[in-house]
Amino acid sequence: MKLITLLLILLGPTSAFPQMNDGAKSLNDKQASHFAALALKCVAREYPNKPEHVMNNGSEVKGPKALHPAFYGCYDWHSSVHGHWMLIRLLKTFPNLPEAAQIRSALDANLTAENIQAEVAYMRQPNRQSFERTYGWAWALKLAEELLTWKDPDGKRWSANVQPLADLIAKAYRTFLPKQTYPIRTGVHPNTAFGLAFALDYAKTSGDRELESLINERSRTYFAKDVNYPGGWEPGGEDFFSAALMEADLMRRVMPPREFGPWFNRFLPEIGAGKPEALMTPAIVTDRTDPKLVHLDGLNLSRAWCMRSIASALPAKDPSRTALAAAAEKHAAAALAHVASGDYAGEHWLASFAVFLLSTEAP
Repeated sequence: MKLITLLLILLGPTSAFPQMNDGAKSLNDKQASHFAALALKCVAREYPNKPEHVMNNGSEVKGPKALHPAFYGCYDWHSSVHGHWMLIRLLKTFPNLPEAAQIRSALDANLTAENIQAEVAYMRQPNRQSFERTYGWAWALKLAEELLTWKDPDGKRWSANVQPLADLIAKAYRTFLPKQTYPIRTGVHPNTAFGLAFALDYAKTSGDRELESLINERSRTYFAKDVNYPGGWEPGGEDFFSAALMEADLMRRVMPPREFGPWFNRFLPEIGAGKPEALMTPAIVTDRTDPKLVHLDGLNLSRAWCMRSIASALPAKDPSRTALAAAAEKHAAAALAHVASGDYAGEHWLASFAVFLLSTEAP
């Protein structure tokens, strides 16, 4: 397979990419530096900023850094969180990056115990129970998970600092999920399947069996009976997730392979034939300076990581596996060349999606 051909034109030769599962390829240090530079430009950039801020009184009319001393950059809170996750993932994978000292300095400045406690205090205030639910919650747990699996001395310190936020969010999941009767099947931030998938990863890594059990139960309650999902209705005009594929990517975590394969082929029964075409064809982005339209670059990236992971969970001879692997290649190539578009509308967040795709091995 020839994954990310367009990215390679920009960033380096194909020989620089070692092979991974099913022909996918991983980052090398040159590409890692490129993505790190994008995050470093925004994790300390306060403006422009789009706060999700409910003001309880006039004293809470404040700027982003005063409200969120850890995660004030990158245009909005969740993008800042996954920008920090990306820097940690890159530093873990490539400890000798030219940007390593700059990354450590940025993380030291933002991920202090005092700053994280301020984030925790913010989320505990009245009228904040739905703040960043569940997209920002999920990325915060992914950040905590990344730190939990790192033996680096700085990483251990940052992990201890971040853990109170992870504990608060894990508790928020345990409180909220039993009350959420219906899943949210959207292609943007509140998507339930995405929030559950990353939270489940964290629960397994951290040993939070209560949260793991709850997510498994909720996932089955919400999605186990789904059949003939209308994937041809996708994408929506500002989607950065595929509701169909994100659900399947969650369920391959929840179900053993012998159960997942039959479920998937009931859920999207025409995938093996390359249908529905709208789901299997990369989305078209017409204006990368538009903060909503550029979401579709993110859609192509998240579709690619879902397709790859779903394919790996299917039997080797399942036609859906082959179709999904080929479609993942096309989606990755369609988006990776545009992660660094020159416009902040996409550059403040797309690199995180690209790094998740390229640095996460298919299960």
